[in-house]
Amino acid sequence: MSKVVTYEWLGRQPYRPVWEYQSKLLDQRIAGNIGDRLLFVEHDPTYTLGKGGDENHLLADQAELKTRHAEYVPIDRGGDITYHGPGQLVGYPILHLADYRKDVHWYLRQLEETIIRTIAKFGLTGERNPDYTGVWVGDEKIAAIGVKVSRWVTMHGFALNVTTDLSYFGHIIPCGIFHKGVCSIESLTDGSPSLEDIIKIYLEKFSEVFDCSLQQDEQPPFHNPSQSDPKNLTSEATL
Repeated sequence: MSKVVTYEWLGRQPYRPVWEYQSKLLDQRIAGNIGDRLLFVEHDPTYTLGKGGDENHLLADQAELKTRHAEYVPIDRGGDITYHGPGQLVGYPILHLADYRKDVHWYLRQLEETIIRTIAKFGLTGERNPDYTGVWVGDEKIAAIGVKVSRWVTMHGFALNVTTDLSYFGHIIPCGIFHKGVCSIESLTDGSPSLEDIIKIYLEKFSEVFDCSLQQDEQPPFHNPSQSDPKNLTSEATL
């Protein structure tokens, strides 16, 4: 296990500052100034639309978005429209695929595998759908995945519904898919795990799937003065 990935828990944050932070890390990773990173965050309510997505898949107007305290942000990842919000674990790997495998399809399947193994800890059987990226439980999507790759360095990533308010998905056609639903760990089980607990499980599975070791950033460079300081995951989460 020669590869080392440094992870950081940002706590709850609005979408745009974290997107800017990702972009800076992407440039630094391309330049070779930093190693691989893995960011975890819980976003304020946000609808994001990927490149090539259809704006008509956002069903709410500005007044409805304001009522729901949500914002709409077109971004530079692949995929269509999705929702990020409280109770959802969002992960952003900044990885140089030259150290793993220069294959974007392989990378997407690996991300799916990390989610499949994570939710298995809750007795859930995650599945792939050959027509759509992401992880499904039956006909309902539990995790969305959308990435950007520049010079073989990745950004953006996955969104796993843990205790998410699924009613927010009623204002979009999630990922542009009309005939399937969404679910969460909470909606399918009796439990309501914390995001910190999910992160600890996910780190173990990420390490297995990507054959790497993980270490927590002791002095995280991200700081949003308008937000409270994120919680430390403690050494229990260090692999």
